[in-house]
Amino acid sequence: MPTQAVSDDYAINAIGSEQSARIVFSTDRNIDLYELEELCDAVGWSRRPLRKVKKAIQHSFLVVTMWEQQGSRRRLIGFSRATSDHAFNATIWDVVVHPSFQGKGLGKALMHQLIKKLRSEDISNVTLFADPHVVNFYKNLGFMPDPEGIKGMFWYPD
Repeated sequence: MPTQAVSDDYAINAIGSEQSARIVFSTDRNIDLYELEELCDAVGWSRRPLRKVKKAIQHSFLVVTMWEQQGSRRRLIGFSRATSDHAFNATIWDVVVHPSFQGKGLGKALMHQLIKKLRSEDISNVTLFADPHVVNFYKNLGFMPDPEGIKGMFWYPD
């Protein structure tokens, strides 16, 4: 059975329906990669080889997904993951929320679940890389540029 937790009793109106849907968070890594690819396509991310996506998920310290649950139907609407040294540090990667569910506080809720779980594992230093158009989203969640002014450095193969 997948590990699931419903947080803060989220309920949304399903599009085109009078039924309401629950938002369910899960740490189960058994994700349909094609469904994840559709989610990433919906926000305009470049496609990545599914074998590499699978490997990244398997080797992540934590994966938190967000699902729209309407009756017995479940739809992946959010994904996030973090890598870690398992002691002090974690880096958040691949935070994505379906465009139909953006602007409703669900990205914030997904991040809250991810950070809460990292803190429960006694991780005290959480970092991430943000594209310019989402920097304010992360600032509003309490993230800040490195207070010591250290600049990130990158190495890419030629």
